[in-house]
Amino acid sequence: MTSPAEIPFKSFIQIDRKAEIPVFIQIANQLIYAIQRNLLLPATKLPGTRILSDLLHVHRNTITAVYNELYAQGWVEIKPNQGTFVSAELPQHENQQKTVLTNHYPSQTGFPFRRSNLLDNPFEITRCDYVLNDGVPDVRLTQVDDIARFYSANMRRSSNRKKMGYYNQDGSEYFKSQLAHYLNLSRGLPISTNNLLITRSSEMSLFIISEILLSAEDTVVVGELSYFSANMIFQKSGAAIKTVPVDHEGIDTYALKALCEKQKIRMVYVTPHHHYPTTVSLSVQRRMELLQLANQYGFVIVEDDYDYDFRYDKQPLLPLATADTGGMVIYVGSFGKSLLPGFRTGFIVAPDNLMREMRKYLGIIDRQGDILMEQALGEMIEDGVIHRHLKKSLKIYRERRELMTDLLTENLGEYLQFEKPAGGLAFWLTWKKPMNLLKLSQQCAKSNLFIPKTILYQTHHLTGMRLGFGSMNDSEMKASTGILKMACKEFNL
Repeated sequence: MTSPAEIPFKSFIQIDRKAEIPVFIQIANQLIYAIQRNLLLPATKLPGTRILSDLLHVHRNTITAVYNELYAQGWVEIKPNQGTFVSAELPQHENQQKTVLTNHYPSQTGFPFRRSNLLDNPFEITRCDYVLNDGVPDVRLTQVDDIARFYSANMRRSSNRKKMGYYNQDGSEYFKSQLAHYLNLSRGLPISTNNLLITRSSEMSLFIISEILLSAEDTVVVGELSYFSANMIFQKSGAAIKTVPVDHEGIDTYALKALCEKQKIRMVYVTPHHHYPTTVSLSVQRRMELLQLANQYGFVIVEDDYDYDFRYDKQPLLPLATADTGGMVIYVGSFGKSLLPGFRTGFIVAPDNLMREMRKYLGIIDRQGDILMEQALGEMIEDGVIHRHLKKSLKIYRERRELMTDLLTENLGEYLQFEKPAGGLAFWLTWKKPMNLLKLSQQCAKSNLFIPKTILYQTHHLTGMRLGFGSMNDSEMKASTGILKMACKEFNL
């Protein structure tokens, strides 16, 4: 602490004026105990006698007596013209170790609590120079100056001062208005601000949806391969996960219908624009079939459109939510994914009656919101900065996609197969021959390439990997694919 007066002495010094022990001895003993518990560390400066006497409501001469007693026992040292300090070398008793007691915080609770294996952190940390992921943007491409300009302007704006002083889980109405307009123009969603909920991430969006819509023993249907975080959230709500096959047209709606005929389905989770992890798009025919099934069997469709903005070759298919006339689709997305992580937001689009309930839950888990960031993002939409930045980024990501296509074909074409994705920031790779992907990742780690378990998919019938390219520059892609090639050779594939 910068000043000895800031040390909370009254929290560990209690005076009993009815006790037979003199007050100065009481204070001295409690200061010694505080030193032993490391509440007062060696070389800590203690307050002057006048300050401490006023703080403890005793006579100044009492504190003088306290310091003299501590000095006599070796607990403090008095430096002329500087003050009184806890001794750097604390006293020892005869035939004993130092009397300093280590003040350990308890390592375990003294009470039982419910544990969740489902929510164990699946992400790993590495020191490798090269790291693969499931397809995230490159933060090095972010126009930091633009973000700083808009954010600092909102910080300085006097009209925003009042907004900093109160909780606002509903967020910035200005940002929601701009975002609603943006989603209308870019994704064909004819919504108002009443249909929007701003969250911190897609995962928070899915959590709120699950809390409201799912109960124990409900059934949620996902693709046979699906997003692991979403599955964790659904299972945490007590829901049972059922899977349906995924092929080159997306999830198999025929298999979904057969499942609906056997049991009650509460929710179907889909990533139709680019299925996670295989990157295939749900065909137009299957989109219509999925909506028909939802209306027929009454299940909720949660449409996670996690990478809509990243498209290269053709016009994207509009979200399922644009064709939903029965109010069966909840649309989940993210905004600002090409920006720094702290400036990205999640959002939910849903009918107004469900949105009112969602705002209650958001008010509990994120009451304060981030009004200034939302104001800045709204201005970046209105000013066109978001569009310009995304346009520049897409040019680079398109070039990286082409280079990764060439590198995979040249270095790994004999080992695996893939199709160049029409959008998104990842490839879906499948090996021509079965192999142990965990051992492959361990082999790559020896050569400074980290492959996390979360992008590996291994079953009796499939050996696959979701390989993100967006976050790597040219040299990183060349090095990573080169290491992967050498590792495949080690296995004599």
